[in-house]
Amino acid sequence: MATAADLPTYKDVADAAAVLASVAHHTPIETSRTLDDQLGVRCYVKCENLQRMGAFKFRGAYTAVNHYLNAAAADGRELKGVLTYSSGNHAQAIALASTKTLGIPSTIIMPTDAPALKLKATQEYGGTVVFYDRYKEKRDDVAQKVKATLPEGTVFIPPYDHKYVIAGQGTVGKELIEDLHSKSITLDYLFVCVGGGGLISGISLAVKKLSPNTQIIGVEPEAGNDAQQSMQQGRIVHIETPKTIADGAQTQYLGVLTFDIMKRNVSKIITVTDEQLIDEMKFFGERMKMIVEPTGCLGLAGLRKMVNSGEIEKGANCGVIISGGNVDLERYCKLISSTC
Repeated sequence: MATAADLPTYKDVADAAAVLASVAHHTPIETSRTLDDQLGVRCYVKCENLQRMGAFKFRGAYTAVNHYLNAAAADGRELKGVLTYSSGNHAQAIALASTKTLGIPSTIIMPTDAPALKLKATQEYGGTVVFYDRYKEKRDDVAQKVKATLPEGTVFIPPYDHKYVIAGQGTVGKELIEDLHSKSITLDYLFVCVGGGGLISGISLAVKKLSPNTQIIGVEPEAGNDAQQSMQQGRIVHIETPKTIADGAQTQYLGVLTFDIMKRNVSKIITVTDEQLIDEMKFFGERMKMIVEPTGCLGLAGLRKMVNSGEIEKGANCGVIISGGNVDLERYCKLISSTC
């Protein structure tokens, strides 16, 4: 059970925004007349594919590492290193924030089938990579073994279930709502991808503070609907590693902190197929001139699904989060076109 001290609040999100102001990109909100005409709504796309290292994960990683760095300094200690596990984007984010930016050694536990682009970037940012088999080994067990080999003073920063990681990710929502409010636009719906829940829970803290009537819709792969099951059953449901092209959403269960926040702030969770994700990859590429990874397409795929089912009223203001754009070009081409 999460305690009040463990759970981030909007104040933590606001504090994270101040920390990130000089190091993270304030990403743009893009629109498409074609998209609006297709869906019959007004769509506002927050482009975290244009964030440093190509995904929103930099926000949470830097916020968390900065917290531990300051806490160590206040106690007269030295932060010796950072350990985490990730399929790719959090791996890159920790390596960039910890090692490349702040000069702190980072060790990243990555699955053997991690996307080559994300593995290469993690190593180029200075992260030391340890591999594991995500289908046969539990990453928490691997993390315990690896941590025992690292210097005392090394901290573990998980990909999503962490107060300061969640707070950092929440700055995506804070920026989006404040930027739209500056143009007198209020969102009726906001569609956010769901893996472990760090992004959607953080965003929800900002949205419910700044735009309380906005409905937050989570979208996950049909093959891995643990969040949907968890919300329906009122408990964290564990599943096997899902087989989906959305590698950033191949989580087996929500976090304790993220689930606690989601239960209060998220209206519903829906699922989409891999085929629907590919359709949105094509749309982003052809119409909005952006390369978006499959996980980053979950939000738009979810919006389109709910529009087609008649659950979104015509003319509604709808926000969509693109979580990232890190995808191997060879794989991208294979996914969007057999002749590419």
